[in-house]
Amino acid sequence: MRAVVQRVTHASVTIEGKLKSAIDAGLLILLGVCEDDNEEDVEWLAKKTAALRIFDDENGVMNRSIVDVGGNALVVSQFTLFASYKKGNRPSWFKAAKHEISVPLYEDFCARLSHLIGKNVETGEFGAMMQVELLNDGPVTICMDTKNKE
Repeated sequence: MRAVVQRVTHASVTIEGKLKSAIDAGLLILLGVCEDDNEEDVEWLAKKTAALRIFDDENGVMNRSIVDVGGNALVVSQFTLFASYKKGNRPSWFKAAKHEISVPLYEDFCARLSHLIGKNVETGEFGAMMQVELLNDGPVTICMDTKNKE
């Protein structure tokens, strides 16, 4: 799994002109699922995301997690995180998981993250054409990949 985790002051997802989800301060997580991902990847990434200390403490040092600050989370599926761009200029997404693999893992990630942070996780809509709006705070953007845990 790959995730682009952004600390935001607010974020939202709009589909066909209608607001689907919105959060105030917290994390916007763009999540890609690979063909060989499994429950172990979900568990590792959810725990790592919930514990990621990228929020400022009283001294202005990134030393607090989303749990510590009571932040919100918005998770948006994004198969394009597995773009292959080595050949030519048109990316391909052959490494991205098919729906029958990616949908359950995406939903499981959202449920596990919700449990870990102690609040509802907002989502996009899997497979939909979405407009994602955010105000990156910092900016702070962290890229994580479960195949590169070290």
